[in-house]
Amino acid sequence: MQITNFLKHHYRHFNAAALIDAAEGYNKHLADGGKMMITLAGAMSTAEMGIQLAELIRQDKVQIISCTGANLEEDIFNLVAHDFYERVPHYRDLTPADEQALLERHMNRVTDTCIPEEEAMRRLEHTVLKFWEKADKEGKAYFPHEFFYQILLSGELEQYYQIDPKDSWMLAAAEKNLPIICPGWEDSTLGNIFAGHVISGDVQNVHTVRTGIEYMIFLADWYTKTATEESKIGFFQIGGGIAGDFPICVVPMLHQDLQRHSVPLWGYFCQISDSTTSYGSYSGAVPNEKITWGKLGEKTPKFIIESDATIVAPLVFAMVLGQ
Repeated sequence: MQITNFLKHHYRHFNAAALIDAAEGYNKHLADGGKMMITLAGAMSTAEMGIQLAELIRQDKVQIISCTGANLEEDIFNLVAHDFYERVPHYRDLTPADEQALLERHMNRVTDTCIPEEEAMRRLEHTVLKFWEKADKEGKAYFPHEFFYQILLSGELEQYYQIDPKDSWMLAAAEKNLPIICPGWEDSTLGNIFAGHVISGDVQNVHTVRTGIEYMIFLADWYTKTATEESKIGFFQIGGGIAGDFPICVVPMLHQDLQRHSVPLWGYFCQISDSTTSYGSYSGAVPNEKITWGKLGEKTPKFIIESDATIVAPLVFAMVLGQ
Protein backbone atom coordinates (compact mmCIF):
# COMPACT_ATOMS: atom_id res chain seq x y z
CA MET A 1 0.00 0.00 0.00
CA GLN A 2 3.02 2.32 -0.23
CA ILE A 3 1.78 4.09 -3.35
CA THR A 4 -1.76 4.41 -2.04
CA ASN A 5 -0.61 5.75 1.31
CA PHE A 6 1.68 8.29 -0.39
CA LEU A 7 -1.13 9.48 -2.66
CA LYS A 8 -3.66 9.79 0.15
CA HIS A 9 -1.22 11.82 2.21
CA HIS A 10 -0.05 14.21 -0.51
CA TYR A 11 -2.85 14.35 -3.12
CA ARG A 12 -5.35 16.57 -1.29
CA HIS A 13 -6.60 19.23 -3.70
CA PHE A 14 -7.56 20.03 -7.30
CA ASN A 15 -6.67 17.37 -9.90
CA ALA A 16 -4.71 15.47 -7.27
CA ALA A 17 -7.80 15.16 -5.06
CA ALA A 18 -9.92 14.22 -8.10
CA LEU A 19 -7.51 11.34 -8.72
CA ILE A 20 -8.08 10.01 -5.20
CA ASP A 21 -11.85 10.41 -5.49
CA ALA A 22 -11.92 8.60 -8.84
CA ALA A 23 -9.81 5.69 -7.60
CA GLU A 24 -11.87 5.29 -4.46
CA GLY A 25 -15.03 5.49 -6.58
CA TYR A 26 -13.64 2.75 -8.85
CA ASN A 27 -12.97 0.52 -5.83
CA LYS A 28 -16.42 1.22 -4.36
CA HIS A 29 -18.09 0.43 -7.68
CA LEU A 30 -16.39 -2.98 -7.79
CA ALA A 31 -17.02 -3.64 -4.10
CA ASP A 32 -20.73 -2.96 -4.65
CA GLY A 33 -20.83 -5.70 -7.28
CA GLY A 34 -20.33 -3.55 -10.35
CA LYS A 35 -18.24 -4.26 -13.43
CA MET A 36 -15.90 -1.90 -15.26
CA MET A 37 -15.14 -0.92 -18.83
CA ILE A 38 -11.81 0.78 -19.50
CA THR A 39 -11.40 2.77 -22.71
CA LEU A 40 -7.98 3.49 -24.21
CA ALA A 41 -7.57 6.36 -26.63
CA GLY A 42 -4.50 7.30 -28.64
CA ALA A 43 -1.41 5.20 -28.21
CA MET A 44 -1.51 4.17 -24.56
CA SER A 45 0.02 0.79 -25.41
CA THR A 46 3.16 2.48 -26.68
CA ALA A 47 3.18 4.33 -23.35
CA GLU A 48 3.38 0.77 -21.90
CA MET A 49 0.23 1.12 -19.85
CA GLY A 50 -0.09 -2.63 -20.29
CA ILE A 51 2.22 -3.17 -17.33
CA GLN A 52 -0.64 -2.36 -14.94
CA LEU A 53 -3.59 -2.99 -17.24
CA ALA A 54 -2.53 -6.62 -17.60
CA GLU A 55 -2.65 -7.02 -13.83
CA LEU A 56 -6.10 -5.38 -13.64
CA ILE A 57 -7.28 -7.95 -16.16
CA ARG A 58 -5.76 -10.85 -14.24
CA GLN A 59 -7.37 -9.63 -11.00
CA ASP A 60 -10.82 -9.24 -12.63
CA LYS A 61 -10.88 -5.49 -11.97
CA VAL A 62 -11.87 -4.78 -15.57
CA GLN A 63 -14.47 -6.80 -17.45
CA ILE A 64 -14.42 -5.22 -20.92
CA ILE A 65 -12.13 -2.87 -22.85
CA SER A 66 -12.76 -0.42 -25.67
CA CYS A 67 -9.71 0.82 -27.52
CA THR A 68 -8.36 2.21 -30.74
CA GLY A 69 -6.85 -0.13 -33.30
CA ALA A 70 -3.49 1.43 -32.47
CA ASN A 71 -3.72 0.20 -28.89
CA LEU A 72 -4.54 -3.35 -30.00
CA GLU A 73 -1.57 -3.67 -32.30
CA GLU A 74 0.94 -1.51 -30.44
CA ASP A 75 0.81 -3.70 -27.34
CA ILE A 76 1.85 -6.62 -29.54
CA PHE A 77 4.43 -4.50 -31.40
CA ASN A 78 5.98 -3.76 -28.02
CA LEU A 79 5.80 -7.43 -27.04
CA VAL A 80 7.78 -8.63 -30.06
CA ALA A 81 10.05 -5.67 -30.87
CA HIS A 82 10.70 -3.78 -27.63
CA ASP A 83 14.49 -3.98 -27.90
CA PHE A 84 14.40 -2.27 -31.29
CA TYR A 85 12.40 0.75 -30.12
CA GLU A 86 14.21 4.05 -29.80
CA ARG A 87 13.35 6.86 -27.43
CA VAL A 88 13.78 10.45 -28.62
CA PRO A 89 13.59 12.57 -25.46
CA HIS A 90 14.39 15.75 -27.42
CA TYR A 91 11.53 15.16 -29.90
CA ARG A 92 10.33 18.76 -29.54
CA ASP A 93 13.60 19.94 -31.09
CA LEU A 94 13.48 17.71 -34.16
CA THR A 95 13.69 19.49 -37.49
CA PRO A 96 11.85 18.34 -40.63
CA ALA A 97 15.20 16.92 -41.78
CA ASP A 98 15.48 14.94 -38.54
CA GLU A 99 11.99 13.54 -39.08
CA GLN A 100 12.89 12.60 -42.66
CA ALA A 101 15.95 10.76 -41.38
CA LEU A 102 13.74 8.73 -39.04
CA LEU A 103 11.45 7.90 -41.95
CA GLU A 104 14.37 6.71 -44.04
CA ARG A 105 15.36 4.39 -41.18
CA HIS A 106 11.75 3.12 -41.02
CA MET A 107 11.34 4.43 -37.47
CA ASN A 108 7.76 5.59 -36.91
CA ARG A 109 7.60 8.21 -34.16
CA VAL A 110 4.88 8.39 -31.50
CA THR A 111 5.78 11.46 -29.42
CA ASP A 112 9.14 10.44 -27.87
CA THR A 113 9.10 6.78 -28.96
CA CYS A 114 9.99 5.36 -32.36
CA ILE A 115 8.42 2.06 -33.44
CA PRO A 116 10.61 0.01 -35.82
CA GLU A 117 8.68 -0.92 -38.95
CA GLU A 118 10.49 -4.14 -39.84
CA GLU A 119 10.77 -5.72 -36.40
CA ALA A 120 7.29 -4.65 -35.20
CA MET A 121 4.83 -3.99 -38.02
CA ARG A 122 6.16 -6.31 -40.71
CA ARG A 123 6.85 -9.08 -38.21
CA LEU A 124 3.23 -9.01 -37.05
CA GLU A 125 1.93 -8.60 -40.61
CA HIS A 126 3.71 -11.79 -41.69
CA THR A 127 1.90 -13.72 -38.98
CA VAL A 128 -1.54 -12.11 -39.06
CA LEU A 129 -1.78 -12.47 -42.85
CA LYS A 130 -1.74 -16.26 -42.46
CA PHE A 131 -4.69 -16.04 -40.08
CA TRP A 132 -6.59 -13.64 -42.35
CA GLU A 133 -6.02 -15.88 -45.37
CA LYS A 134 -7.08 -19.01 -43.49
CA ALA A 135 -10.32 -17.42 -42.27
CA ASP A 136 -10.96 -16.00 -45.75
CA LYS A 137 -10.58 -19.40 -47.43
CA GLU A 138 -12.83 -21.02 -44.82
CA GLY A 139 -15.49 -18.34 -45.28
CA LYS A 140 -15.19 -17.26 -41.65
CA ALA A 141 -15.04 -13.79 -40.13
CA TYR A 142 -13.63 -12.54 -36.83
CA PHE A 143 -13.27 -9.25 -35.01
CA PRO A 144 -9.82 -7.62 -35.09
CA HIS A 145 -9.12 -8.53 -31.47
CA GLU A 146 -10.18 -12.13 -32.08
CA PHE A 147 -7.53 -12.51 -34.77
CA PHE A 148 -4.95 -11.20 -32.28
CA TYR A 149 -6.21 -13.62 -29.63
CA GLN A 150 -5.79 -16.50 -32.07
CA ILE A 151 -2.24 -15.43 -32.86
CA LEU A 152 -1.19 -14.91 -29.24
CA LEU A 153 -2.70 -18.19 -28.05
CA SER A 154 -1.17 -20.12 -30.96
CA GLY A 155 2.32 -19.36 -29.63
CA GLU A 156 3.62 -18.34 -33.07
CA LEU A 157 5.05 -15.09 -31.75
CA GLU A 158 6.65 -16.45 -28.59
CA GLN A 159 10.05 -16.75 -30.27
CA TYR A 160 10.07 -12.96 -30.67
CA TYR A 161 9.00 -11.90 -27.16
CA GLN A 162 11.26 -9.12 -25.85
CA ILE A 163 9.38 -8.10 -22.69
CA ASP A 164 8.08 -10.12 -19.78
CA PRO A 165 4.80 -11.56 -21.17
CA LYS A 166 3.00 -10.62 -17.95
CA ASP A 167 3.36 -6.96 -19.01
CA SER A 168 1.34 -7.44 -22.21
CA TRP A 169 -2.29 -6.52 -21.63
CA MET A 170 -3.34 -8.13 -24.90
CA LEU A 171 -1.84 -11.44 -23.83
CA ALA A 172 -3.60 -11.20 -20.45
CA ALA A 173 -6.86 -10.38 -22.26
CA ALA A 174 -6.41 -13.30 -24.67
CA GLU A 175 -5.85 -15.72 -21.81
CA LYS A 176 -9.14 -14.58 -20.23
CA ASN A 177 -10.98 -14.16 -23.54
CA LEU A 178 -11.85 -10.67 -22.34
CA PRO A 179 -14.46 -8.85 -24.43
CA ILE A 180 -12.90 -6.03 -26.44
CA ILE A 181 -14.56 -3.33 -28.51
CA CYS A 182 -12.36 -1.74 -31.17
CA PRO A 183 -14.32 0.90 -33.09
CA GLY A 184 -12.68 2.37 -36.16
CA TRP A 185 -10.08 -0.40 -36.36
CA GLU A 186 -9.63 0.60 -40.00
CA ASP A 187 -7.76 3.65 -38.71
CA SER A 188 -4.70 1.65 -37.68
CA THR A 189 -1.51 0.35 -39.22
CA LEU A 190 -2.85 -3.18 -39.58
CA GLY A 191 -6.16 -1.81 -40.79
CA ASN A 192 -4.27 -0.18 -43.66
CA ILE A 193 -2.28 -3.36 -44.21
CA PHE A 194 -5.51 -5.40 -44.35
CA ALA A 195 -6.94 -3.00 -46.95
CA GLY A 196 -3.76 -3.47 -49.00
CA HIS A 197 -4.08 -7.26 -48.92
CA VAL A 198 -7.73 -7.02 -50.01
CA ILE A 199 -6.76 -4.74 -52.88
CA SER A 200 -3.96 -7.09 -53.94
CA GLY A 201 -6.28 -10.09 -53.74
CA ASP A 202 -4.55 -11.95 -50.92
CA VAL A 203 -7.83 -11.70 -49.00
CA GLN A 204 -10.94 -12.00 -51.15
CA ASN A 205 -13.67 -10.94 -48.71
CA VAL A 206 -13.29 -7.54 -47.09
CA HIS A 207 -15.67 -8.71 -44.34
CA THR A 208 -13.22 -11.39 -43.19
CA VAL A 209 -12.44 -8.81 -40.50
CA ARG A 210 -15.71 -7.83 -38.86
CA THR A 211 -16.77 -4.19 -38.68
CA GLY A 212 -17.54 -1.48 -36.16
CA ILE A 213 -21.31 -1.84 -36.62
CA GLU A 214 -20.93 -5.49 -35.64
CA TYR A 215 -18.94 -4.39 -32.61
CA MET A 216 -21.87 -2.19 -31.53
CA ILE A 217 -24.27 -5.09 -31.98
CA PHE A 218 -21.96 -7.28 -29.89
CA LEU A 219 -21.68 -4.58 -27.21
CA ALA A 220 -25.46 -4.08 -27.09
CA ASP A 221 -25.94 -7.80 -26.50
CA TRP A 222 -23.17 -7.94 -23.87
CA TYR A 223 -24.44 -4.86 -22.03
CA THR A 224 -28.05 -6.05 -22.03
CA LYS A 225 -27.07 -9.42 -20.59
CA THR A 226 -24.51 -8.08 -18.11
CA ALA A 227 -25.84 -4.82 -16.68
CA THR A 228 -28.36 -5.07 -13.84
CA GLU A 229 -29.43 -2.71 -11.09
CA GLU A 230 -27.37 -4.84 -8.70
CA SER A 231 -24.34 -4.98 -11.02
CA LYS A 232 -24.02 -1.84 -13.11
CA ILE A 233 -21.25 -1.22 -15.61
CA GLY A 234 -18.73 1.51 -14.87
CA PHE A 235 -16.92 3.55 -17.51
CA PHE A 236 -13.28 4.51 -16.97
CA GLN A 237 -12.20 6.63 -19.92
CA ILE A 238 -8.56 7.32 -20.71
CA GLY A 239 -8.43 10.16 -23.23
CA GLY A 240 -11.34 10.86 -25.56
CA GLY A 241 -12.19 10.15 -29.16
CA ILE A 242 -13.86 7.11 -30.66
CA ALA A 243 -12.57 4.67 -28.03
CA GLY A 244 -14.77 6.47 -25.50
CA ASP A 245 -17.59 8.00 -27.52
CA PHE A 246 -18.48 4.80 -29.42
CA PRO A 247 -19.10 2.45 -26.46
CA ILE A 248 -20.75 4.98 -24.14
CA CYS A 249 -23.45 5.47 -26.78
CA VAL A 250 -24.65 1.88 -26.37
CA VAL A 251 -26.91 2.95 -23.48
CA PRO A 252 -28.91 5.65 -25.31
CA MET A 253 -29.06 3.32 -28.31
CA LEU A 254 -30.59 0.57 -26.16
CA HIS A 255 -33.05 3.01 -24.56
CA GLN A 256 -34.02 5.20 -27.49
CA ASP A 257 -33.64 2.96 -30.53
CA LEU A 258 -34.49 -0.45 -29.05
CA GLN A 259 -36.84 0.73 -26.29
CA ARG A 260 -35.05 -1.42 -23.69
CA HIS A 261 -35.83 0.99 -20.87
CA SER A 262 -35.09 -1.52 -18.12
CA VAL A 263 -31.37 -1.55 -19.02
CA PRO A 264 -29.56 0.59 -16.43
CA LEU A 265 -27.40 3.60 -17.23
CA TRP A 266 -23.65 3.45 -16.76
CA GLY A 267 -23.07 3.20 -13.01
CA TYR A 268 -19.77 5.12 -12.70
CA PHE A 269 -17.89 7.50 -14.93
CA CYS A 270 -14.37 8.84 -14.89
CA GLN A 271 -12.42 10.57 -17.63
CA ILE A 272 -8.72 11.36 -17.63
CA SER A 273 -8.02 13.99 -20.25
CA ASP A 274 -5.72 16.91 -20.92
CA SER A 275 -8.24 18.29 -23.41
CA THR A 276 -9.62 21.61 -22.22
CA THR A 277 -13.36 22.26 -22.35
CA SER A 278 -14.01 23.69 -25.79
CA TYR A 279 -16.70 24.22 -28.39
CA GLY A 280 -18.05 20.95 -29.77
CA SER A 281 -15.27 18.84 -28.37
CA TYR A 282 -16.21 15.38 -27.07
CA SER A 283 -12.86 14.92 -25.37
CA GLY A 284 -13.26 18.25 -23.64
CA ALA A 285 -16.92 17.87 -22.68
CA VAL A 286 -17.68 17.77 -18.96
CA PRO A 287 -19.46 14.63 -17.72
CA ASN A 288 -22.76 16.43 -17.08
CA GLU A 289 -23.17 16.99 -20.82
CA LYS A 290 -23.62 13.22 -21.11
CA ILE A 291 -26.78 13.41 -19.02
CA THR A 292 -28.50 15.25 -21.88
CA TRP A 293 -27.64 12.37 -24.24
CA GLY A 294 -28.99 9.67 -21.95
CA LYS A 295 -25.56 8.21 -21.24
CA LEU A 296 -25.24 9.09 -17.56
CA GLY A 297 -27.80 9.80 -14.87
CA GLU A 298 -28.18 12.78 -12.56
CA LYS A 299 -26.84 10.71 -9.65
CA THR A 300 -24.17 8.72 -11.49
CA PRO A 301 -20.80 9.13 -9.70
CA LYS A 302 -18.78 11.31 -12.09
CA PHE A 303 -15.11 12.23 -12.00
CA ILE A 304 -12.84 14.13 -14.36
CA ILE A 305 -9.09 14.40 -13.93
CA GLU A 306 -7.63 17.06 -16.19
CA SER A 307 -4.09 15.82 -16.59
CA ASP A 308 -1.77 13.62 -18.65
CA ALA A 309 -3.19 10.09 -18.70
CA THR A 310 0.28 8.54 -18.86
CA ILE A 311 0.96 10.08 -15.44
CA VAL A 312 -2.47 9.75 -13.85
CA ALA A 313 -3.80 6.36 -14.99
CA PRO A 314 -0.93 4.30 -13.48
CA LEU A 315 -1.54 6.01 -10.13
CA VAL A 316 -5.27 5.29 -10.20
CA PHE A 317 -4.55 1.70 -11.21
CA ALA A 318 -2.06 1.37 -8.37
CA MET A 319 -4.79 2.32 -5.89
CA VAL A 320 -7.27 -0.07 -7.50
CA LEU A 321 -4.66 -2.84 -7.29
CA GLY A 322 -3.96 -2.03 -3.66
CA GLN A 323 -0.34 -1.11 -4.27
